[in-house]
Amino acid sequence: MDRDPLHDFELLIRSRYGALLVESAEEDRAEALVESAAWRLQLPVFVWRRATGLRRRGAPNGVYGTQDPRIALGHVIESTAPGLYVFHGLGPELDKPEVADLVREAAQQLSGRAGAVVLTGGSVRLPESLRTAVGPVPLAAPTRKEYEELLGRVVRDLSARMGITVTITPTEQDRLLANLKGLTLAEAEKLLTRVMVEDGSLNAKDVRRVIEAKQDLVERDGLLEYCPAAESLDEIAGLVRLKEWLGKRRAFMEDPQRAAAFGLEFPRGVLLVGVPGCGKSLCAKAVAAAWSLPLVKLDPGALYDKYIGETEQNFRKAMGLADRLSPLVLWIDEIEKAFAAGGGDEDGGVSQRVLGSFLSWLQERRGDVFVVATANDVQRLPAELLRKGRFDETFFVDLPDEATRRAILDIHLRRRKQAPEGFDLSRLAQESQGYSGAELEQVVVSALYSAFSAGTPLTDGLLLAELRQMPPIASTAREKIAFLREWAPGRTVPAN
Repeated sequence: MDRDPLHDFELLIRSRYGALLVESAEEDRAEALVESAAWRLQLPVFVWRRATGLRRRGAPNGVYGTQDPRIALGHVIESTAPGLYVFHGLGPELDKPEVADLVREAAQQLSGRAGAVVLTGGSVRLPESLRTAVGPVPLAAPTRKEYEELLGRVVRDLSARMGITVTITPTEQDRLLANLKGLTLAEAEKLLTRVMVEDGSLNAKDVRRVIEAKQDLVERDGLLEYCPAAESLDEIAGLVRLKEWLGKRRAFMEDPQRAAAFGLEFPRGVLLVGVPGCGKSLCAKAVAAAWSLPLVKLDPGALYDKYIGETEQNFRKAMGLADRLSPLVLWIDEIEKAFAAGGGDEDGGVSQRVLGSFLSWLQERRGDVFVVATANDVQRLPAELLRKGRFDETFFVDLPDEATRRAILDIHLRRRKQAPEGFDLSRLAQESQGYSGAELEQVVVSALYSAFSAGTPLTDGLLLAELRQMPPIASTAREKIAFLREWAPGRTVPAN
């Protein structure tokens, strides 16, 4: 159940906390919360900003000379008046011991009388000296109702000024509102205004534009990477069972409100294990495109830090960002490299602690995050990841059969402006037994280079020549593939 921040705020004040942290990057919403609490508690509100100093709400001028936070906090300490003293943007200053000490002293003074120092910010890191003295008040992200009210207001305002054509359907509007999640109300207002002003309308295309606009937020900290989802499931040959499974869950994405009313929850994710180069990573991009969701990639290498505790903190930050920006597809490629079984002794236990955090997040996450994790080396996968319930399903992706190889060659020839009808695809598919999809793509590319350099058209002969020169993965990784095929039955569902 979601907590009531106003109730938490009042409870902490009545519990004699002299300092609070309203965890939100939205100053307007944080101030609105403080004002609501002040009205109930019958306390005055003072607001500090670096540009204006400390000023009582409603007063025309601030307290002279209080732009320096140390002087402003000193004023709070010396004052005998009760009140709520809101400090915006003080977070970076807390690294200075003298500022942290003044906050602590002000908290001690105010705990003896009605009032508190109220810090605001979305990523304020409290120093050790303040962690027990400051009461946290998480301010929940905007609700769907708030986004809906904002959308209505923006449409009304722009319609009055310039005229806006609204052609979005109720279902498309639901998807638009769902994809605003993670944005502050101010960010959402600017984005909605921009997409409507650009073409004078609100339509289905704006759903995709909202998704694309999240890219800056995703990449701001460098922990997650935004990936364009250009593929579609139709451009991936084979994997029939996996596509069918994903297709059934697409209906949820198209009408999440009705699906929730039906008793369904947002799907959790899939683990794709199998032979390298057979389409596992492509599936992550295709799912995001098919479901019209942002695709973000977690690079485990970006999480690891040489300082104690920083890796775990980076992971929590990345997962928190994914939750905040949901709904989205989170792609973790070669997950065994991040949480390799037995790796704890080599890195001081960091990988095991991160694995524990990841498993807890998988089980308890509240955001609508669909995880697509891929793995090539199942021997390095921790047993905990394979337990039922971590993912909705585990699929085994094997080498393509003859029909799938033919479809793969057709796709790659078309992509490179070659007419598949001019080639003997049946023979090429027969001759390419044991090749992965990635290898077949490379065969087409290499043959095209040979044709281009010789100044001749691409022919079956050139393609067959490349096949004979390139040993397939079925030969180069025979033992590994045999192990995978022996391991998969009973543990996975065939993807094809």
